[in-house]
Amino acid sequence: MTTSHSYITSYIKKRSDFLSTMEQFAKEQHIPIMELVAIESLLQFLRMQQPKSILEVGSAIGYSAIRMALTLPEAVLTTIEKDESRCQLAAGYLEQAELTSRIQLLHGDALEIDIDSFSQTTYDALFIDAAKGQYQRFFDKYSPLVPSGGVIYCDNMLMHGFTEIDIQEVPRRKRTMVRNLQQFTKWLMNHEQYETTFLPIGDGITISIKR
Repeated sequence: MTTSHSYITSYIKKRSDFLSTMEQFAKEQHIPIMELVAIESLLQFLRMQQPKSILEVGSAIGYSAIRMALTLPEAVLTTIEKDESRCQLAAGYLEQAELTSRIQLLHGDALEIDIDSFSQTTYDALFIDAAKGQYQRFFDKYSPLVPSGGVIYCDNMLMHGFTEIDIQEVPRRKRTMVRNLQQFTKWLMNHEQYETTFLPIGDGITISIKR
């Protein structure tokens, strides 16, 4: 962590005991949730956008969905998680947070799940934070649910720095994933239907406004 990063995090408001417990659990169990600066930045973007409905691909234990719901008390969310154990954990946390009436948690592969099961037919915001090598496919499947003026947020676009280095320096087991993410990034940044900005926040976030 750089000094500047530490300086920034020192000004982030203390979270509730409930959220802090979730953060600690995720850290201890090596479950990936958004970095603190990244989630705080995403929430600020959402405050500016004020979406009434959000679709999240990749729930993990429900941390980001809960943070979004608490930040936007008028919004409803649908969130999808493939891993059964994490989905069960997320369900428990949603119960504790008393947000089950506003957050629809779906267990399944986001590439296979039936869109007809969603609580909404369109979503003002789409947040993609799942398998990095599948971002293009997630985007292709779910971007049609976002209307003109809606926003698509993608996290982990730097993939811990792997997308910034020569592919031969990337561990062999990660090369296909990194190539896919690099190709998706290039495609997205040049897509005429979206106005996209790539920000070096956390592990890299892209923000795409649909024209």
